Amino acid sequence: MRIGVYSDSLPHLDRRAMFQWCAERGLNDIEIGVGAWGPWPRPHLDIATVGSQKERDTIAGEMKEFGIRFSAINAAGNLLHPDPAKRADAQARFKAAVDLAVYFKVDRVITMSGCPAGKGGGALSIFPCWATSADDDNIFKWQMENEVGPWWRETSTWLAKAAPKVMVCLEMHPGVTIFNSAGFGELTKYVDRNVGLNLDPSHFWWQGIDPVAVVEEWGDRIGHAHGKDTKLYPDRIKKQGVLHFALPDPATAPWHFVSCGEGQDDATWVRFLKALRKAGYDGVISIEHEDPRYDGEEGTSRSAAGLSRALAQMAEAA
Repeated sequence: MRIGVYSDSLPHLDRRAMFQWCAERGLNDIEIGVGAWGPWPRPHLDIATVGSQKERDTIAGEMKEFGIRFSAINAAGNLLHPDPAKRADAQARFKAAVDLAVYFKVDRVITMSGCPAGKGGGALSIFPCWATSADDDNIFKWQMENEVGPWWRETSTWLAKAAPKVMVCLEMHPGVTIFNSAGFGELTKYVDRNVGLNLDPSHFWWQGIDPVAVVEEWGDRIGHAHGKDTKLYPDRIKKQGVLHFALPDPATAPWHFVSCGEGQDDATWVRFLKALRKAGYDGVISIEHEDPRYDGEEGTSRSAAGLSRALAQMAEAA
């Protein structure tokens, strides 16, 4: 396995500076972002120009100059947003990501399942994390049968023709319809194996899910992995639980994302990485910096150090 970087982790650097910063630290595998979610305006790829041959030649030249490889193209966003304009933008960015992946011979595109409204419609997504509400019970089943399943069935068929070497890897991200193993299991009834998973353990730790259990269940469907950690505050969780609506302030939040190795200990990371390898994954662990305590450069450096420790310990134990 190799350590890489998700480009959105370094939003204050332009593309050339971001490539150079990563290359100087031996982080040559870049997951480049073009999605609707993330820093705005997009700091490294512009959807308005990324389809032009001139821009693609420029990108290719910069990659060669700095020894950069693309590990994936990331189109994070809500592809099923109930607002038509937002849905169209997210889907356009997703298709641009697939097109870029084909052009640059990258076999992974990262996104989320999407989250539509409920059966009554409306302008806002409804996150289906419950099944007992008297007002909107069985929302997950409705979304899956009417929106998420059909859209991804059509997309899986399209991918097989338009980009047969590409796997789309869904990040199981709370806030969208597919956020845990049970949800992905339902989605597999609609899609072929060209729709898999981007395994980000940080989203599981705060939910009380063991990421290793997810790897053991879906190992052969994991096409990409993120390096991101979560710090839990047991005393705060006793009072607030893990579901909270506040900003991720380290002084008050019951949990927040942190650099790798600064939430879970090294032994936990070694166990997770070993599970990935045992499941057959030997690709990139792509650092996604979302630690509110540090800027992108420091947070990414800290994650690289934490992952390096874990990989070294795993090698020593082999």
